[in-house]
Amino acid sequence: MFRQLQNIDSAFKYIRFFSLAFLIANCVICTFVIYSFHQQEENSLKRVYIIRDGKLLEAIAADKSQQLSVELRDHIKMFHFYFYSLDPDDAVIKNHITKALYLADGSAKSEYDNLVEKGYYSSIISGNISQVVNIDSIRLNIDQAPYYFRYYGHIKIIRTTSIAIRSLITEGYIRKLDAVSDNNPHGFLIERWNIIDNTDLSLEKR
Repeated sequence: MFRQLQNIDSAFKYIRFFSLAFLIANCVICTFVIYSFHQQEENSLKRVYIIRDGKLLEAIAADKSQQLSVELRDHIKMFHFYFYSLDPDDAVIKNHITKALYLADGSAKSEYDNLVEKGYYSSIISGNISQVVNIDSIRLNIDQAPYYFRYYGHIKIIRTTSIAIRSLITEGYIRKLDAVSDNNPHGFLIERWNIIDNTDLSLEKR
């Protein structure tokens, strides 16, 4: 009789343990299903569909801060490219400088005027000099507008007899414009642009 009671008590313990384990497993599964459903719902809200030329296209919404950072960096990169990547051709120089000045305020125009006065562009043409700017990095603060930036790069100056490398560190601020255009596709304007460093790093004979 006593052994039967023990067996019954053990059976109840096993049943309780199994029931508890089954309950916990169900809770875990339900939690996972709810979480997966919530993630799926969030991802679906990020999807935007547009109709173009009679076709349904899917566009994925991006985080605003990430998109802003990418656009600002590209604006800064393209400004420096147009301002410093030059060939010994008057038409190329004018074309690049014109594009650069659309992306910045009068501070860039003042630097251009200074270079013109020093005969910088004339020496590029007469000396058959090509120069290319390469970006190293861009430090950007998007916490407050206008956004502060510092550009780190170097300029490769190719002459007939030598190749020189110059450092290029500049800084400035960027503000958002009300509209975009073909000349300024991101709709930003560089302000208070200042050259911090532009010194020779190396010189190599050709």
